[in-house]
Amino acid sequence: MLLNRYLYYLTSSLLLLTQLGYSQGKLDDYKRAISLDTLFRNKTYNDPYAIKWLPDYKIFWYINTVKGGHEYMIVDAETNTQKLAFDHEKVAEKLTKLLGKPFDAKNLDLKNFQIDGKQSAISYTIDSASIRTNLNSDNYETDIAEIKVEKKRDRRYWGAGRNETDLEFVNSPDDNWKAYIEEHNVYVDNLKTGEKSQLSYDGTAGCFYSSYMQWSPDSKKLMAYKYTPSEDSKIYFVESSPTHQLQPVLHTRDYLKPGDMVAQKSPQLFLVDEMKHVEIDDAGIQDQFSLGSIRWREDSKAFTFEYNQRGHQNYKVIEVDEKGASRTLIHEHSDTFIDYSGKKFRHDVENTNEIIWASERDGWNHLYLFDSKTGAVKNQITIGEWVVRDVVHVDDEAREIIFTASGMNKGQDPYFIHYYKIGFDGKNLVKLTKEDGNHQAWFSEDYSMFVDKYSKIDEPSTTVLRNSKNGKIEMELQKANISDLLKTGWKAPEVFTSKARDNETDIWGIIVRPTNFDPNKTYPVIEYIYAGPHSSFVPKDFRPYLWSMHSIAELGFIVVQLDGMGTSNRSKAFHDVCYQNLKDAGFPDRKLWIKAAAKKYPYMDAENVGIFGTSAGGQSSTGALVFNSDFYDVAVSSCGCHDNRMDKIWWNEQWMGKIGPHYAASSNVVNAHQMQGNLMLILGEVDDNVDPASTMQLADALIKSNKEFELVVIPGYNHTSGGEYGERKRKDFFVKHLLHVDPPTWDLIYEDKKLEK
Repeated sequence: MLLNRYLYYLTSSLLLLTQLGYSQGKLDDYKRAISLDTLFRNKTYNDPYAIKWLPDYKIFWYINTVKGGHEYMIVDAETNTQKLAFDHEKVAEKLTKLLGKPFDAKNLDLKNFQIDGKQSAISYTIDSASIRTNLNSDNYETDIAEIKVEKKRDRRYWGAGRNETDLEFVNSPDDNWKAYIEEHNVYVDNLKTGEKSQLSYDGTAGCFYSSYMQWSPDSKKLMAYKYTPSEDSKIYFVESSPTHQLQPVLHTRDYLKPGDMVAQKSPQLFLVDEMKHVEIDDAGIQDQFSLGSIRWREDSKAFTFEYNQRGHQNYKVIEVDEKGASRTLIHEHSDTFIDYSGKKFRHDVENTNEIIWASERDGWNHLYLFDSKTGAVKNQITIGEWVVRDVVHVDDEAREIIFTASGMNKGQDPYFIHYYKIGFDGKNLVKLTKEDGNHQAWFSEDYSMFVDKYSKIDEPSTTVLRNSKNGKIEMELQKANISDLLKTGWKAPEVFTSKARDNETDIWGIIVRPTNFDPNKTYPVIEYIYAGPHSSFVPKDFRPYLWSMHSIAELGFIVVQLDGMGTSNRSKAFHDVCYQNLKDAGFPDRKLWIKAAAKKYPYMDAENVGIFGTSAGGQSSTGALVFNSDFYDVAVSSCGCHDNRMDKIWWNEQWMGKIGPHYAASSNVVNAHQMQGNLMLILGEVDDNVDPASTMQLADALIKSNKEFELVVIPGYNHTSGGEYGERKRKDFFVKHLLHVDPPTWDLIYEDKKLEK
């Protein structure tokens, strides 16, 4: 009896201590959480954006944030002077009279803003009205030029682009010929004589000639290709609550998935002067995933195209001469995958018969100089244990390249982008930026100067004007001020690193704490995950408010984000971890990282961990409970691709390759019986990015496995994290299952906002 009473008091005491440790997730915490976006907004001053150089002038303008709004600034890069672009009070006064409503001088929203090089006039759009203000007139004469209604692009069709048969005809460069498709074949009209000629006779309804044709520069040759269309593959979903009618609407989208047959192209050459069809051997371009980037040589003696073999392990640049003979100029091969969608770069230097080409053949993404006649590598342009991120400009005459790279500056975050210049021969590397931070540049039209804005997640921006010769700072433009932001209680995210699974590679991430952080409390950990192999995702620039991370942290959590192995922008080996293994999602590195952070900061409870994400992050967050429930306890997954066979072909085959048993091995659906923990699935019912059936199939598998979970379907929503309603459900789910607190009602949470209205 005494033993039972002792155990009772011990259990009660432990429960009380737990409740004291997790005294978060209450009404006041929720009210602070939903106010942070507004609280932190517009409190970073002297932080330029919308930087635009004027064509033909070494002059640029930008918008600068100031207390109470923003101002338009203009800079003369030759005299190193800057000033207000115009008298803001005068413009506000003129607009108020012209449009009959008040305008605030510090909050002018001048869309499509332009200023002429002589700074005599500005033009802009407000309320669909195109307006011009004469800065030279004493009274700032302002007139409405015209009323325009801008058409918004229909974004319902994810990834929609130009169709292979969009073009009706193509004129030759000398305007003597018109090429077009009729009854599946190629025809040309002589525009001088009006004579019509048929060039091909082998086009059929199932293998027709595409209207995407290209003339040679001398107008004597025509490239066209026979086109076998892709498989007719569609997704279907029902919009249950349309705004225009009572009855639901069935939607259909063309949507290829892994394993589906894709379009096949067979390039053909036509000698127009001879009305001759030259067939090209297509034996080396079978099993295509894609074929394109057709380019004629300037001398019209050959054209090249790029061939991506299905499986993404072979990528070629192939040349076809005027006799129809083909040969491979560049052949990229990988035993895993070639990241054609993220790292491909090609620049043809016509006058010297060279090609600048990006490749990871030495284990890092670098630039190479090829001889375009022989296909031989003349030299590697960039080299080292760092990666080229982008090519900004190639100067053929000076034989110089301006490019961005990350990882070259030791002691800095290896993801920070810096700007460099180098010769085609790989010599004379110039570091145009050096300061510790993530850099973004805007170059003048002649690339002789650039505006450089750099910052870190925990350090506000500095903006300077540099020359492109050596990166010298010619003028400091602005240095951001966050004094008012700090007064709100804002705390900068902390950059944290730990070793990866190999115990050698650094994994970089950030830690976000609540504004009322108390190191004497205990905080469950929530990870925001996106582990798509196509990039890296931890923010590097200064941002006062990180969507969802700050808001969720305010409820009484430590929220983290990191880039594990399998993501991009590091070495090829780092990236290859994802190959045919998307379920990995860097989880071995994530667990080690969170444990290392918790070891340094004991208030982080690494035994009580949640995770959330959307899209690829939705797949991974569910995968945390399916494949990694030894560490993760709670997950909220939005619009996830839970089986890669159900998602769009280009993204999934890029990393998973051809269909095989590895797809099932990475499937949350197939492995749903392993799920442990508390799971919430959020789904937009009309998602045409990731097939909504993927989430429903997961739900079906979980039900059949007798697993408890919550499913939130949001009517009318596309690919989404759930919007405001989803955010509410996500917050409540974490509070309930990680803090073990019943969330307050949202009527009470929004009470203050209702009173304000």
